[in-house]
Amino acid sequence: MPNYMYFILAVIALIVGYAVYGAVVEKVFGSQQDRPTPAKTMADGVDYVELPVWKIWLIQLLNIAGVGPVFGPILGALWGPAALLWIVIGCIFAGAVHDYFAGMLSIRYNGANVPTIVGYNLGNIAKAVMQVFSVVLLVLVGVVFVAAPAGLLKNIAATSWNMPWMTLTFWVVIIFAYYFLATILPIDKIIGRIYPVFGIILGIMAVGISITLFTSGTEFYNSVQWTNQHPKSLPLFPLVFITIACGAISGFHATQSPLMSRCLANEKLGKPVFYGSMIAEGFIGLVWATVGMSFYHGSEALQAAIAAGGPGKIVTDSSIALMGPIGGVLAILGVVVLPITSGDTAFRAARLTISEAFSISQKSVQRRLMLAVPLFIIGIFLSRINFTIIWRYFGWANQSLATIVLWAGAAYLLRKGRFHWICSLPAVFMTAVATSYICYEPAMGFGIPIGTSNIIGAVVAIVAFVSFMLLGRRTIAGAPENA
Repeated sequence: MPNYMYFILAVIALIVGYAVYGAVVEKVFGSQQDRPTPAKTMADGVDYVELPVWKIWLIQLLNIAGVGPVFGPILGALWGPAALLWIVIGCIFAGAVHDYFAGMLSIRYNGANVPTIVGYNLGNIAKAVMQVFSVVLLVLVGVVFVAAPAGLLKNIAATSWNMPWMTLTFWVVIIFAYYFLATILPIDKIIGRIYPVFGIILGIMAVGISITLFTSGTEFYNSVQWTNQHPKSLPLFPLVFITIACGAISGFHATQSPLMSRCLANEKLGKPVFYGSMIAEGFIGLVWATVGMSFYHGSEALQAAIAAGGPGKIVTDSSIALMGPIGGVLAILGVVVLPITSGDTAFRAARLTISEAFSISQKSVQRRLMLAVPLFIIGIFLSRINFTIIWRYFGWANQSLATIVLWAGAAYLLRKGRFHWICSLPAVFMTAVATSYICYEPAMGFGIPIGTSNIIGAVVAIVAFVSFMLLGRRTIAGAPENA
């Protein structure tokens, strides 16, 4: 079988996964077309605003698809074609399920954010932890998604536009200014209007790179071997499952789905908006993992390119080589759009999470500024820290959040007497991944040998599942009974 068929089969698998497994997930959850949604019952003209479904889908995709489904799969490509399996299987059975439940539970809880969703299903202690954890993660995301697009824009300005005066600092200031406006203004004033333009650029990037991979004569995947191909022999488990987050499963998405849960006209739109946008992100992840494995003809060459300029260099070099100077710049801009359209809503979601925790109304501009200004002061301070350090902590925190949200979804189904396995099985797996990683990681974790770390991860996952089965049916004080 020609190597390019693996890419085609992976894309087909994502489409079939959406049509078949997406329908299963929707049925198990029990969405109801006639049930009133927060967009209708709590409309405020700022955050609760009913929008057309095509616009909600596009905003959701751009919100969740930051730099992760580009940089993560490029770095994950170092492990070889095995990374493709994680993108496809993870996206269908874990990531899209996670996103769907984050969005649909938010709808059932009147547009609630992640801490409230977790609290209603796992208890008030979990809610308190998540209030801090999610805000920290959101600010980290906002900071990460300033540095990455600023670096790409600086390179474009210097090489393609001949404007070297547009330095990294210049772009950081511009991006932070946009983020601030997008955080405090009503969602339909900037985000709802500018995202369709961003969506066109994103489409050019994803489709253009895919087509030119075929037309350019690129040899797909060099050689298809399902063994660990990492040039430094780093363990595939759990590292590839942390490295490739967006595109497979990402806890950050749980902070974004509630933004769109406040804009949905009816619950039946949840499958295309929440499950479907994650499948689309999986496709983006497939594209860039394929570029990483194919454009550089092996992990050794890819590692050298990453060492020379990071994932951003891969994006720049491969886009221009595959699509030419003009198409290449458009493709790079498509990558720039991804983090910018996640960074803006990261700060917005942080504002809403804090306002929900302290019951601070966000109808007035003054109240929004009261929360947004301190967030941006902290974000600007963190932006001066080394990007690699921020990214390392973001990776683990991101997958840990995804794990907790899956457990919350599983508890919701268990109490309803429904098929909880669609959430509990990926929750068990991600518990093992997150635990093993923090035990193994030498820089930010405990530096325990990989074999021992994996055993600890498996034990913690089993204990978590047993605890879930014993305690998951208990009633949580304050949780809505009719959700």
